[in-house]
Amino acid sequence: MSNIVAIVGRPNVGKSTFFNRLIQRREAIVDAVSGVTRDRHYGKSDWNGKEFSLIDTGGYVLGSDDVFEAEIDKQVELAIDEADVIIFMVDVESGVTGMDEDVAKLLHKVNKPVFLVVNKVDNAKRAEDAVEFYSLGLGEYYTVASINGSGTGDLLDALVEVLPEKETVVNEELPRFAVVGRPNAGKSSFINSLIGEDRYIVTDIAGTTRDSIDTKYNRFGFEFNLVDTAGIRRKSKVKEDLEFYSVMRSVRAIEHSDVCLLVLDATRGFDGQDQNIFWLAERNRKGVVILVNKWDLVEKDHKTTLEYEKAIRKEMEPFTDVPIIFISTLTKQRIYKAIETAVEVYNNRTKKIKTSVLNEVMLPIIENYPPPANKAKFVKIKYIMQLPTPQPQFAFFCNLPQYVKEPYKRFLENKLREHFDFTGVPVSVYMRKK
Repeated sequence: MSNIVAIVGRPNVGKSTFFNRLIQRREAIVDAVSGVTRDRHYGKSDWNGKEFSLIDTGGYVLGSDDVFEAEIDKQVELAIDEADVIIFMVDVESGVTGMDEDVAKLLHKVNKPVFLVVNKVDNAKRAEDAVEFYSLGLGEYYTVASINGSGTGDLLDALVEVLPEKETVVNEELPRFAVVGRPNAGKSSFINSLIGEDRYIVTDIAGTTRDSIDTKYNRFGFEFNLVDTAGIRRKSKVKEDLEFYSVMRSVRAIEHSDVCLLVLDATRGFDGQDQNIFWLAERNRKGVVILVNKWDLVEKDHKTTLEYEKAIRKEMEPFTDVPIIFISTLTKQRIYKAIETAVEVYNNRTKKIKTSVLNEVMLPIIENYPPPANKAKFVKIKYIMQLPTPQPQFAFFCNLPQYVKEPYKRFLENKLREHFDFTGVPVSVYMRKK
């Protein structure tokens, strides 16, 4: 599970440019996965072999300047609460502003590492101007220019030095299912319908991840840990509808789980925030089951379910091989089906395929549909193996890996899905030099 680094600061200081630079620089990108661009406020990055999750709070503030102040305070408080390290970004062009001082005041109370980063410092004159930021009382600062990346190396060196060592949770071999989704979609009701009055709870492991509650659950022959994000320390100060809040919360739960049960509100559809959470799970290569809740409230005819499902899959492209289950926590309709499906997805995610079987099935397919030739050079795939990772990743060994393009990799992924059932699980395909 990686550390969370949050970038805070007032609008227009360059947080997003800096964020994009960190997650897209070649050596700092962990996964260039399709769909990454859909959600620009969360990414994984690594530096000197240390991986961390990066959150850009800037992407979540909408509204006019006077609305900004309250929102920014909320976000900084949340970031302070949820992140392990905070980057506070200011802008040398405008100097110290009142808003910067407000943010600094909030950060003074924190006992977590805070890095003051002065942006847009691209010449010696500006480096001199940066001195005035000492007045914020946060000690040393780092100067960067996010536009061309100068200074980011030194900052990252210092940053990974202070990242707390994450204790790896001992794998108890029990699957971990996280219940995620936007506020008011019915996460709590889903968990209560499962656990409810039933006395099947074996143990409560409080705060395994510092802030999500794990419940060991054993029923109908299934045993798993339920990671509940719904009932976590609700902050009175935080408005429940804050998109940033749900994402921040989901990040920890998702990173800490094997399968995510994404609860949607049927009356609202699969909207931006649900999609953010979905791509978060996909990017972290977790299993996913989509639960469309409150299905009892939807007017239906014989086509409704199919059309609804089609609309969701359209938004999920290209990762569409995901189970969608229509439930009602009120009438308990299909909630055990949901758990059964999560168990199947967990089994798909941990599935190991023998190398001999893999080659037997895939080589004839590749022979019939070889990768397109590139510059009159032919790609020959000789051998395939599954990598020893917690989730399905496959290496295809060939003579010219650099010539195999995305569409062909997707073709291979689809064939793997067709023959080996990886429903609900992201599959990674790598080309390696023979």
